[in-house]
This record gives sequence, structure tokens and C-alpha cells, in this order.
Amino acid sequence: MILLNRRQVLLGGAALAATLAIGAPAFAQVKDRPVKAAFVYVGPVGDFGYSFAHDQGRKYLAEKLGDKVQTTFVENVAEGPDAERVIRKLAQDGNDIIFSTSFGFMNPTLKVAKQFPKVKFEHATGYQTAPNMAAYNSKFYQGRAVLGTIAGMMSKTGKAGYVASFPIPEVVMGINAFTLAARKVNPNFETQVVWVNSWYDPAKEAQAAGALLDQGADVITQHTDSPGPLQEAEKRGAIAFGQAWDMTKFAPNAHMTAIVDNWGPYYVSRVNAVADGTWKTQDVWLGMKEGEVEMAPFNPKMPDNVKAAAQKIVDETKAGTYEVFTGPIKDQSGADKIPAGQVIPDADLLKMDWYVQGVRN
Repeated sequence: MILLNRRQVLLGGAALAATLAIGAPAFAQVKDRPVKAAFVYVGPVGDFGYSFAHDQGRKYLAEKLGDKVQTTFVENVAEGPDAERVIRKLAQDGNDIIFSTSFGFMNPTLKVAKQFPKVKFEHATGYQTAPNMAAYNSKFYQGRAVLGTIAGMMSKTGKAGYVASFPIPEVVMGINAFTLAARKVNPNFETQVVWVNSWYDPAKEAQAAGALLDQGADVITQHTDSPGPLQEAEKRGAIAFGQAWDMTKFAPNAHMTAIVDNWGPYYVSRVNAVADGTWKTQDVWLGMKEGEVEMAPFNPKMPDNVKAAAQKIVDETKAGTYEVFTGPIKDQSGADKIPAGQVIPDADLLKMDWYVQGVRN
């Protein structure tokens, strides 16, 4: 593994597309040498959240393929021109496949992909593809429904605080899934959102969590990457949830569970496809059923009935019998939005820009 250091820390994350797209003809097989795979991260690998989870996937890839792969990563890459420079340099360095893992890397990745048609590119959480550029994402919202169920059952005030990054569809989708699941348990449940306009800012995230607790929340959840909100909840005796990875060690009493982003198997499959010449562009949105979304172990302090209800959501989601975005659903104003029995299509979820009843932002 080669580490390339960057100084910039900024943005990341968000929506994707669904199902498989028809690919271009397979690329030539990589023979007699390791596949060179590079990863571009929006935050530091030590954020213990989103970038950390991607880097755990890279390490899984290196472990599984051994000397068949050589991996490189660049952390703390700001979206925009800096991302384009980094991605182009990785292509010039002879990498066979480049994984750019932030929503804001989409356009820079596409631009560089057109300039290097023999290099394969994979972009996480976006929606654009090319003959040599695939898109992939994870149905994080499925895990948010599990968190909402726990929150609805354990909250005494009926109010959660949500530390959110940017109002993009993936984040909006998660807020809505969390709130819908919580209101299935407690119809009066409310989710108060604070936007921090950052993916990783521990001090700002902790401050936002503190403000939410001051306003009466006794549950803290987040779509940001640092342990800051968890640590604030731990200090204040609230319950909370980790982001993208098991964060129990930062808040052993507060941390009930976390969504775990399990990218490793996907990375193995795509690098293997480069090695054997079968790589094709695609557009996939994977979730619990495929093992890309998992839940961290439940905190032992969770009551048995809460654990059972949370596990039921996991099991039924995997089985395809539970979908949190099933009507009737009212919007933030209380108006009917989705009729009873209707499931919001993936295409609409991926451009979601409205909030469900119970969200205050």
C-alpha cells in the first residue's frame, strides 16, 4: 500500500442510481502483474466514518487478493479542481482502476475518464457513467430505518437530534427514513435537524449535538463522519448511533448501534473483473440484501424488545418484505404525499428533496 498525503479536508457523500446498466465491451485482461487500484477519499482515513469505511474496504481488498493487487489511496481531497488534479495524476501514474468515493468527485471523475479511455473508473454515490466509468452506491437509508425504530422505542422525550452534513438527496433520504421508522413506534416523534455544512468537523459536530440536546432531544444521530456527536451524547447521558462504522469505543454507553458500510466485497469483485478482462461499466445501488449495508452489534443495554424490533427490520429488509418508504406518507406540512401501499420508486428516492411529517429543519 502507498499513502499519498493531502492537506485539504472537505466535502463528500450522497445519492446514486439503481440497478445494473448495460456495459461496454470488456477491457483487456491484466496479465503477469498486480492490478493497480487507487482510491480517492474526501476525508481523512482516521475519521472513523465514511472515508474510514472505504479504507477498510481497500484493506479487505488487499487482504483477499494479496500480491494480485497493489493499492494506493489519497485522503483529504477537496471536491472540485483539486479532485480533478488528484484523479488525473493517479491515471497518469498507471493505475488500472480508480475508485473516487465522494459525490462531489463525480464530474471531475467523468472528465478524467474521457481523457484516459483505457483506465477504469468507479464513482461512489453519483449517477453518471461512461464506457470506462461505473457508478456504485449503498442503500444507507435501510440502516437509518433500524436506527429510527430504536430511537422511537427508547426516546423518553420523543425527540431526536440529527446532525446533518449537506441537504443532498442521500442525506434527506436518511432523515426521512429515520423519522418514518420512529413515527411508526411513536406517531408524535420529531426529528430536529442541524446542518453543519461539512462531512468532517468534530468540534462543529459536537457543538451541534450539544445544541440539539439543549433543545430537548435525548437521541442523537448523524450523517457526518466524526465521533463528536457520539461523544457529546455520552457526556450528556443520551443515546446515539455511529456513522458508517462501529464507533462503540468512543461512546460505550451512548452508542446503540451503527450503520456499517461494507464496501470490501464490491472492491474485490471489481478488481477481479479488471484482472480477468470482464470489467464493464454498470450502475448499482446495493443494500442489506447484498450485504453492503450491515448493522454494528446492538448495545447490551438495549432492552430485549427493542433489539427484537430492530432485528425484525433488518431481517425483513433482507427478505424484501419491509420497505420504509411505503405509503401512506405525509410531507412536512402534513399533506398527503404517498398513497397507502405505494412504495416510492428508487428513481424518486435518488432525487428526494422534500421532508416527511415530523422533520424540523
